[in-house]
Amino acid sequence: MSALVLMVLCAGPQPPVELLRQAVAETAIAQVKRIDEKWHPNQRDCAGLVRFSLRQAYRRVEPKRLESPLFLAATGATDFADAETLLSYSFTGLGRDARSTLVKTGDVLAFRQPRDSGDVFHLMLVVAPSDKAHGEIYVVYHPGEKDAPVRAGRMSELMREAPGEWRPVPENPSFLGFFRFKEWSS
Repeated sequence: MSALVLMVLCAGPQPPVELLRQAVAETAIAQVKRIDEKWHPNQRDCAGLVRFSLRQAYRRVEPKRLESPLFLAATGATDFADAETLLSYSFTGLGRDARSTLVKTGDVLAFRQPRDSGDVFHLMLVVAPSDKAHGEIYVVYHPGEKDAPVRAGRMSELMREAPGEWRPVPENPSFLGFFRFKEWSS
C-alpha cells in the first residue's frame, strides 16, 4: 500500500490539503517521465497539466469532490478552464516575489505574453521540497506544442537562465506571479 493511501486512510473525514498537494506533485512529475494515457491528447497544454494534476489528486484523495466540477468560470462551475480562466476564477494571487511568498507544492506561476492575436497565458506547477532548507523548488510544465513532452526544472535556474520574458521575477512585466488553488487558500 502506498504511503499516500495510508495517509488518506488515517486522515479522517476531511483530507488535509497537504495530501492533495503531494498527489498533484506526484501526478505532474509522472507526466515528465511518461504522459498518462488518461490525459486526453487534445488537453495537453499548460492549463491541461494543471487541470489533470488537480483532478488526479482529488481522484486519489477525495473522489467525492469530483462529483461536481472542480473549476470555476464566469458562467459558474465547469470541468474545463483555459489558463486565463483558471487564474481569474479558480486561483488566487500570492504575489510576484518568490522570496516574499510562501510558495507551496501545487501552486502555479503564471505568465502573460502579448501577441497580435491576443494575450497568451502560460502556467507552471510548483513542486516544493518538504524541507526547504535542504531542497530546491522545481517547476513542471507543458510548453503547449502538440506532442511536446512535459518538462521540469529548478526554479532557481528558471529565474537566472530563462529568456527574460519567462523569468519569474518581479522585474518581468510578463510574469503575473504565483497563484494558489482557491479551495486550498482558507
